Amino acid sequence: MPVITETAIRELAAFRSTGSPVVSCYLDVDGQRQVRPQDYEHRLDALLRGATERDSRASKADLEAITTYVRNGFDRSGVRGLALFSCVDQRFWQVLALPVPVSNSLMINHSPAVEPLEHLVHELEPLGVLLVDRQRARMFVYQFGELIERAELFEELPRDYDTRDEASRGAREREQHHTDELVAQHLRHSAEVAFRLFQDRGFAHLSVGGTDDIHAATVASLHPYLRERLTHRIHLSTTASDKEICVAALEIEQRLETEKEAALVLRLRDSIGSHSRGVAGLVDTMGALNDRRVATLLVSDGYVESGWRCPSCGSLARKGPTCRVDGAEMVHHDDVIHELVDIALRTGCAVEVCVGNADLDVLGGVGALLRY
Repeated sequence: MPVITETAIRELAAFRSTGSPVVSCYLDVDGQRQVRPQDYEHRLDALLRGATERDSRASKADLEAITTYVRNGFDRSGVRGLALFSCVDQRFWQVLALPVPVSNSLMINHSPAVEPLEHLVHELEPLGVLLVDRQRARMFVYQFGELIERAELFEELPRDYDTRDEASRGAREREQHHTDELVAQHLRHSAEVAFRLFQDRGFAHLSVGGTDDIHAATVASLHPYLRERLTHRIHLSTTASDKEICVAALEIEQRLETEKEAALVLRLRDSIGSHSRGVAGLVDTMGALNDRRVATLLVSDGYVESGWRCPSCGSLARKGPTCRVDGAEMVHHDDVIHELVDIALRTGCAVEVCVGNADLDVLGGVGALLRY
């Protein structure tokens, strides 16, 4: 399954319909929760009914295209979520199979709703996991909770050193010293395996697992590039099952994302407090984005607010209907946050969708770190 990248999301966000709007549908098809196809098909039916009831712009052709794809039995192997984008009027159709579940939602707008994808990309950066013991090393790279690369190493230690008697204590000591040297060499080789995989695939963070002494020695053997990427220790041995390792890796990925979001929001609060390169609240954030001063946009997951966008100059406003920049008639949007994210992506801003961050909610659910 191809890994979703920031570039792919920006290419998707670049499409804008000049006729009928784009229908964006996110559907949870995780087999652990939606065991039978009927389970997620019923949820899709509810989404489509809700769309036609609340928004007359919903194209019957687009809704039928989405329904046909889902009901025609797509390959569910490794797929836990679907992102479908349709604009039949413009011959636009994209489907992304996702290795993680998503919240069921359906949005109608002039461009694809890519905020959930943006959140996924930032939420789950590639994570390296290195499990080591005295003879074995197992190295994995995960993204979106999915294994994308692995490598293993086994270097057996001598087994006949425990047959000496007391008179051979000196020999036993020499043999123990030799064994310790072999273990140290194995740990260096394990670190080399991790570095080669880093060079081949790349990962943002590295978690190392092993007993206290093995963990300390392995970390000391790591290339400086990998030590810079060290993160929370994984508490599993080399005998752990693939499923156990995958679950633990996903927990570390999610923990890292929560910490990253908290750090950005803290930075935003400090910037606002010192009146330096930070704004919060919808109106001020819109103003900064209109002026192209935003470096990073922060949005609370699920935050929705209405507003206006000028089709002529692209400016956003909390109130309309006349654009204050060029005097053109503005278009009202029930979800102007989608427009906010759309402009941020199209102008090269970083976007961080924060989940369950009460501090950002207190600041108004949206804010921005500024370039100047």
